[in-house]
Amino acid sequence: MKIAFTTLGCKLNFAESSALGKALLQRGHERAKKGEEADVCVINTCSVTDAADHKDRQMIHRIRRQNPNAILIVTGCYAQLKPDEIAHIEGVDYVLGQNEKFAIAQLIDKLEADKRQPVDGGSQHVAVVDTSAIREIDDFHGAYSKDDRTRCFLKVQDGCNYFCSYCTIPLARGKSRNPSISSIVEQAEEALRGGAKEIVLTGVNIGDFGRSTGEEFIDLVRALDDIEGTFRIRISSCEPNLLSDEIIDFVAHSRHFAPHFHIPLQSGSNKVLKIMGRRYTRELFAERVAHIKSV
Repeated sequence: MKIAFTTLGCKLNFAESSALGKALLQRGHERAKKGEEADVCVINTCSVTDAADHKDRQMIHRIRRQNPNAILIVTGCYAQLKPDEIAHIEGVDYVLGQNEKFAIAQLIDKLEADKRQPVDGGSQHVAVVDTSAIREIDDFHGAYSKDDRTRCFLKVQDGCNYFCSYCTIPLARGKSRNPSISSIVEQAEEALRGGAKEIVLTGVNIGDFGRSTGEEFIDLVRALDDIEGTFRIRISSCEPNLLSDEIIDFVAHSRHFAPHFHIPLQSGSNKVLKIMGRRYTRELFAERVAHIKSV
């Protein structure tokens, strides 16, 4: 079958879409070419804000118009948070939660075997919904993707335990979890053999790495730096309260890590940060920046 992927949102979503696409190619399916009508369309959604939900709905309608005969599968954060809302959108056939998205290959195999066609639309049409209680999920599904010939986004962590007052991510992605360091090193080495020259570590809250395995993020950083070869590693967004002096000092003298940190700052007001439920102050943020500059 010819499959088309559309991905909205973060680099983590893109890494997961890439992994799902590779799994489908390995099972004999094809990627639909640009402008070619697909047999199956998969939309991997974002739901960080109401604006993101609006863009998701726009994309669902657009993909349906462009592929009127395709089976339409919607997954990702929007599908996890508001599956019933999506199920009533005309033209949607399946709504899959965050954990269920990783069974897309098996679903598409079954659809092909059954010669299944999408259900006729209309006001009474409701899509098939398959989601799990996200906070009960312990599974970690590894993934990496390349946005060009040399840069690879490597998923090292998923979920978040912070529950900041304004954020839907823990409800959409579940609790903080991660694979073993050895498995991440294996994936990194595989990406390098495939031609990657820069690996970007990505996740929902990567500084919280180790919840599942009793390790720490610095342990992962050290292990990746031990890989032989000529390449660069970049750390994506890391909370200031999780970016320790130990990590900063190691990166400053490492073989592979780029001298670059992306540190989120929601407000310069400690009062607002407290209301938001953030776990740092503006003084801590300033200390992190000062230490980075000093080394």
